[in-house]
Amino acid sequence: MIDLIEITVQFGGTVVLDRLSATLCAPICGLIGPNGAGKTTLLNVLSGFLRPRCGDIKVGNESILAMTATQRVHYGVRRTFQTEQIVEDLSVHDNVLALAEHVMPSRAVRADVARALDYVSLTDWAEMPGAALNLYQRRMLELAKALVGKPRLLLLDEPGAGMNEFESGRLREVIHGIPALTGGQVLLIDHDVDLIAALCAETLVLDFGKRLALGPTRAVLDDPLVRSAYLGKELENHA
Repeated sequence: MIDLIEITVQFGGTVVLDRLSATLCAPICGLIGPNGAGKTTLLNVLSGFLRPRCGDIKVGNESILAMTATQRVHYGVRRTFQTEQIVEDLSVHDNVLALAEHVMPSRAVRADVARALDYVSLTDWAEMPGAALNLYQRRMLELAKALVGKPRLLLLDEPGAGMNEFESGRLREVIHGIPALTGGQVLLIDHDVDLIAALCAETLVLDFGKRLALGPTRAVLDDPLVRSAYLGKELENHA
């Protein structure tokens, strides 16, 4: 469970998150809103890269606000990025190993890395350098890194951007199975309404840093306020 309590983030005179409160309980939750709504800022707050001006964050009833970004990784918070964080001259295997060695006992590291690579179907490319991967493989490698070491919360920032239909379908399968594989909760940002509708049992909508809607995903996507403020014609095309 993610519990956001009166989260406020302000840069100078600009309030980016405005007393945001929400409780997300579903195994896979969506986070949507127009550009500039505060989605990535919220992920930065959750992952510890940004400290809110006020408020609290609880994951599984435990406050993580005082934890540093590194402490949150050890606690089980994982993050993927719109621009993949891959070491180009390391192999696929060693990219995952580098994270795993920091978050789990050494005796279990290699088995866990192998499990993560197998789950995202990158075992056959384990010795390939990061620089040689295509977009889809890079995104799968980002997910593999997020799966090691018993994650509690996985924050996925537009993992499907730029993928073709086949790749997007495979991504859905991978994300759908993450809660069963790890026991962790997924918070997914994506502009692909089909992906959000297919995967997320509940969805939070932000608009100008405020909570616009929260609830079962289909009901949220059908909400007239959400349509008029954000999705409009885009939602009509996916209805």
